[in-house]
Amino acid sequence: MRPAERALLASLPTGLLIDGEWREASDGGTFVVEDPATGAALLAIADATPADGEAALAAAHRAQAGWARTAPRERAEILRRAFDAVTARAEDFALLMTLEMGKPLAESRGEVAYGAEFLRWFSEETSRVSGRYATAPDGRSRLLVLKRPVGPSLFITPWNFPLAMATRKIAPAIAAGCTMVLKPAALTPLTALLFAAVLEEAGLPPGVLNVIPTTSAGRVTGPLVRDPRLRKLSFTGSTEVGRRLIADAADQVLRVSMELGGNAPFLVFEDADLDQAVEGALLAKLRNGGEACTAANRLLVHERVAAEFAERLTARIAAYPVARGTEPGAKLGPLVDAGTRDKVHELVESARADGATVALGGRPVPGPGYFYEPTVLTNVPADARILREEIFGPVAPIVTFADEAEAVALANATEFGLVAYAFTRDLDRGLRLAEELEVGMFGLNTGIVSNPAAPFGGVKQSGIGREGGFEGIEEYLETTYVGIADPFRG
Repeated sequence: MRPAERALLASLPTGLLIDGEWREASDGGTFVVEDPATGAALLAIADATPADGEAALAAAHRAQAGWARTAPRERAEILRRAFDAVTARAEDFALLMTLEMGKPLAESRGEVAYGAEFLRWFSEETSRVSGRYATAPDGRSRLLVLKRPVGPSLFITPWNFPLAMATRKIAPAIAAGCTMVLKPAALTPLTALLFAAVLEEAGLPPGVLNVIPTTSAGRVTGPLVRDPRLRKLSFTGSTEVGRRLIADAADQVLRVSMELGGNAPFLVFEDADLDQAVEGALLAKLRNGGEACTAANRLLVHERVAAEFAERLTARIAAYPVARGTEPGAKLGPLVDAGTRDKVHELVESARADGATVALGGRPVPGPGYFYEPTVLTNVPADARILREEIFGPVAPIVTFADEAEAVALANATEFGLVAYAFTRDLDRGLRLAEELEVGMFGLNTGIVSNPAAPFGGVKQSGIGREGGFEGIEEYLETTYVGIADPFRG
């Protein structure tokens, strides 16, 4: 480990943040965060217990009334100071994410910029929360509509974007006046701890944000979901876990936001600019090493251009250096853990058994860490398992189609509906696809759709609700209607 890495790790808080205090777990327990590039230990941090979870929710509940009454401008200034602080410490955040998650430093820097932008965006939205005053249609009363914070919220974030998944939830909650309990992923909790410390420095009052890393997620968060003091649950992760959380949340009729699994189709039509399509595929497939819910999971290519597209894509992917994310020039880092790597390889082997051709890669990289070769599969049957499950790795399966109708049918043949991509020069076709594809987001001639100013979310089993954009703050606001007697009733 390099001196700069040691120094950064030594500067981090390692406790739980509850009611403005960094403390040990109630039973003194800790767990170790590993470097996925080497398997070596990075840092031991406090492992929250159910008692710690209850204490965190109690702190959020106590802080809620005062925080809701805090002036919108004051909340906005906290977010703006946090944006400035994260931006100033961009290199620290980028290095920390690379160490605990594995992505190359260049991608980590991109995530810092993206994640910080949620702080700036929602700092600007804070003072725009408003209701309305109107005369009832019969003229006999007045209608006053107010917006109020939902209340204490539980956030469960994934490991693949340790900063952005936290800021995407925390920023609108702060803007709306909600207090929070954050349970970051056990694989990548360090970035959340650093971000919480930055928010403290930016002036966030005690109890507004409480952070409880734990290796016992169900034991710690389950009682919180059943606690009447909690009023909102936001989860990003697998559909399987999301279903269970929705069911649990029903007992308290909690407001829920769910950003769940994806199975993104990436459509390349016969009239596409293939250079542009290949660049888009590299972004949509290999960004974050393929460990993203928005990753292109199925590359659907018109039969007339499929061979050329596959050849160009394979040549480009073959040139991607695979290395620890801190190494100069690294394009692909390790997968996050052995289980993820093993599942990726299992899906590749399943596709091979189904008759797919391995045009590139197809094996784990020998040696330390959890690296997997960037892989291209051709001749993939339309019913192959790899086309039904989220790969979450650097594997690009290519399927052909004959016409637009078949392309749409293949794209929609999934229970998921998060995002789709399409490359075509035909504007009418692009607009038809925007209406026909069963997704919450659509990238037309681009391989990246995520933007803090846009609503992020899916349909079908890819989730409920939206994060980011003008819509993002509404997830943290309740609507109250006040009926007022006619002031002219005489």
